[in-house]
Amino acid sequence: MNVPATREDLMIVNMGPHHPSMHGVLRLIVTLDGEDVIDCEPILGYLHRGMEKIAENRTIIQYLPYVTRWDYLATMFTEAITVNAPEQLGNIQVPKRASYIRVIMLELSRIASHLLWLGPFMADIGAQTPFFYIFRERELVYDLFEAATGMRMMHNYFRIGGVAADLPYGWIDKCLDFCDYFLTGVSEYQKLITRNPIFLERVEGVGIIGVEEAINWGLSGPMLRASGIQWDLRKVDRYECYDEFDWEVQWQKEGDSLSRYLVRIGEMVESIKIIQQALEGIPGGPYENLEIRCFDRVRNPELNDFDYRFISKKPSPTFELSKQELYVRVEAPKGELGVFLIGDQNVFPWRWKIRPPGFINLQILPQLVKRMKLADIMTILGSIDIIMGEVDRLEYLKEVYGMIWVLVPILTPVLGITIGVLAIVWLEREISAGIQQRIGPEYAGPLGILQALADGTKLLFKENLLPSRGDTRLFSIGPSIAVISILLSYLIIPFGSNLVLSDLNIGVFLWIAISSIAPIGLLMSGYGSNNKYSFLGGLRAAAQSISYEIPLTLCCYQYLYVRFVET
Repeated sequence: MNVPATREDLMIVNMGPHHPSMHGVLRLIVTLDGEDVIDCEPILGYLHRGMEKIAENRTIIQYLPYVTRWDYLATMFTEAITVNAPEQLGNIQVPKRASYIRVIMLELSRIASHLLWLGPFMADIGAQTPFFYIFRERELVYDLFEAATGMRMMHNYFRIGGVAADLPYGWIDKCLDFCDYFLTGVSEYQKLITRNPIFLERVEGVGIIGVEEAINWGLSGPMLRASGIQWDLRKVDRYECYDEFDWEVQWQKEGDSLSRYLVRIGEMVESIKIIQQALEGIPGGPYENLEIRCFDRVRNPELNDFDYRFISKKPSPTFELSKQELYVRVEAPKGELGVFLIGDQNVFPWRWKIRPPGFINLQILPQLVKRMKLADIMTILGSIDIIMGEVDRLEYLKEVYGMIWVLVPILTPVLGITIGVLAIVWLEREISAGIQQRIGPEYAGPLGILQALADGTKLLFKENLLPSRGDTRLFSIGPSIAVISILLSYLIIPFGSNLVLSDLNIGVFLWIAISSIAPIGLLMSGYGSNNKYSFLGGLRAAAQSISYEIPLTLCCYQYLYVRFVET
């Protein structure tokens, strides 16, 4: 009977990017000792879309439809941070009614985000029922979004100085009804989940983050507040009109996965309180600051300028971003969502740097899962609450930098050889010019050192000159034979490992032998050009080949015959 052997070495397992519990295209390279996690390396970059560079080539209004793809479960927050940055840069005031509408939409988006966190999180640890329950309330939130903005997920609702449209008739009453209904739904979740012994066994004491760790890692949102730090940007920065409402910051002190669950459940209840107060006290007035339509930049394009010739219409007017910089942040459902903006007296941002909470919070994952069980990875990862749309930003650049560092050892000698050749050619020209008592070529670069490069570039961009009365085919094939013979010479040089010549003498002889075919190509070109001067040039090259290259080839042949045949 064959007894299976027990393996004692470590095992490396790939989790993702195609995994039902990855919450996106995240790949984890996990090193296991049985069921114990020894190491974990997150691999990003499967969803990189260059959102920052897109922002630097768009106006703010043009860029607004893009931002909802950062965190596609909390889209109102990405729109809010996009318009808050230029508002603060340009000192634009937001009407009171617009600020109240923004708060209502933000808190509804926070509830929708937490609901879609709760369902998959419970499914990750084996509870499927809450995953179906959360869609009841989430669909009601999306119904409210659709009635106000026209879209269920990607809204494009926020504008600089306000919002795109006012709340429709009857929307406030419908939202108040939702708030009353949702409070009963949260109570149902708490009864179903919070004291469930199986749930507590999976989350209690798993993924503990201390106070100092949370601060040192730069965590924010529920990840930070679950570790005992009462830090909420709605209270700290007092943006919009949050300081006018009565609500409390939800926090826990244990720092484990259960604490992060309790913080998010409590935040949904507090969001309902804020929405109810905002709906009851929403003031009248405009929903947009119309003064910003008096744009700083006034354009009167002429009949034949760039706008008419290439855009075919007058572009929509927009204001310039003043030449200054600032950092703006909001309290998103996953943590601090910030944007670092640099204006350059242009309609496009000079720099648009995004600070996503998911990317910052994810970096602590390898430390949390070490010395834990394999099944705890899904619990800890789910409690962090990530969205790969905002996480996937930098790994692509990391890959590019890695490729650059691989090419540096190859490009460095090539660059050195090129510079050396240019210097030698320049010196040769200067010496020839001195012998002939004339000034050497000093047109391109300092002291004419780049003249050889300029001549080669000029030659490449010239027309394809063919002789009118010569042999066109022979004239065209000749240069190819001359160049190919030199390139083929490298194929027969006896290289060893790491591209080192195994025999220097044989390498040099063989290279000279093969490259001696090049004058034959020159002879073909000279003959085919039907020009006596070109033909004389080919004869001179052939004479040079006969004078020393062919004898060297014969010596090489004799050497090879003696070494390989007679031995």
